[in-house]
Amino acid sequence: MPFICYVFFTNLAESVKHIMLIEFNVKNFRSFWETQTLNLVASSLSELQENNTIRPKTNSLPRLLRSAVVYGPNGAGKSNLITALHFMKEFILSSSKESQEGETIKRKSFLLHSNGPNESSVMEVIFIEGDVRYQYGFAVTNQRVVQEWLLAYPENRAQRWFERSYNPDTKQEQWLFGSKFTGPKKLWKEATRSNALFLSTAVQLNNDQLKPIYSWFQKLAIIRHGQLINPEFTIRTCQDKESCQRILDFMNGADLSIDGIDVTEKKITQEQLKLPSDMPIDLQKIIKKDIIDTTFYKVEFVHQNREIGFTVSLPLEEESDGTQKLFAYAAPWLDVLDNGLVLVVDELDNSLHPHIVRFLLQLIQNSTTNKKGGQLIFSTHDTSILDQNILRRDQIWFIEKDSMQASQLYPLSDFHPRKGEALEKGYLQGRFGALPYIGEVNF
Repeated sequence: MPFICYVFFTNLAESVKHIMLIEFNVKNFRSFWETQTLNLVASSLSELQENNTIRPKTNSLPRLLRSAVVYGPNGAGKSNLITALHFMKEFILSSSKESQEGETIKRKSFLLHSNGPNESSVMEVIFIEGDVRYQYGFAVTNQRVVQEWLLAYPENRAQRWFERSYNPDTKQEQWLFGSKFTGPKKLWKEATRSNALFLSTAVQLNNDQLKPIYSWFQKLAIIRHGQLINPEFTIRTCQDKESCQRILDFMNGADLSIDGIDVTEKKITQEQLKLPSDMPIDLQKIIKKDIIDTTFYKVEFVHQNREIGFTVSLPLEEESDGTQKLFAYAAPWLDVLDNGLVLVVDELDNSLHPHIVRFLLQLIQNSTTNKKGGQLIFSTHDTSILDQNILRRDQIWFIEKDSMQASQLYPLSDFHPRKGEALEKGYLQGRFGALPYIGEVNF
């Protein structure tokens, strides 16, 4: 896909507060049947503690991991884990404004159990926004929100701000509001549709108390498998000369030998747009509306042969897939480091050399480059990083399917591996499970 594309730029927030993920739970969603938990609390291991873990500002909390990796065979559920977190984010951001009463909630339950379609899908996240720990979750069916809850822990004291539950026998909702949750609660409750979240509705009605929770999900960045990584953010960053130099340094940090990045803009006028004469008038109007006077950005990389003093500029779309992907990653990656954000990436190693995967990971797992506690959660098939003294043993997770074909997520620590054990060899030999079964094929 060409990168000479039109992009719409929006203003970013002037400052981003520090956010961290502590735990994510999911039940009855896609290939998950029973509750599965991804936990980023660091164990008592002393190895790589300074770079790979961080102490949250909230003193009562334990150290958290800067990253976590998930391994498993194709079809085991790695992408579904990330899709579940994406569903949770999108439902929070859109449920109150992009649907009407009675519309179906587009969740996908576990279909290999007779109760899957009838039981609710449950998701919960424990996280830090600013200096406060929150615990928020919900349970939904295709028709409605069945449960929703929020606990806050200011000064490490639990406060139940609200809880909502639906009684199928009485067909009534029960609400509980804590004394620390203030404002016109009755107004927000009555405005909340059965297929929408109270959190989303109250924030849309200017509830300031819930905005930090909503904001946490807004800032959560998720790149799913098969999703085209839009270079818009990096292109926008390159509009500033100093910031563009940082992007160039980032690219060359991965040893790509680029001498410069040129971004030029152009607008298509009515006269320049030539459409086939036999194209339907209605379609012409749509295309003209979308393209005319829209700003296009062309990205070129400058390469120089220093032996003969020859310089050439290559369009981004003519660079390798890996270079294009790394360019798209550049600004989001720096944003995570600059602002302490959470980034979730499915199949990080896709189109990238193992050394570049290591380069990206080491930027996150470095107390100098990642001073604000940015976190990376990713899946990969690249086993080489298991034995390169990059990851702690508590950062490694596996996923595989059980006899019911339901995904099971479990940590490496379940196997009590020794310090210095050859983890890559052990994994590939089946010591930790989560490997594909390769059978014989008779043609």
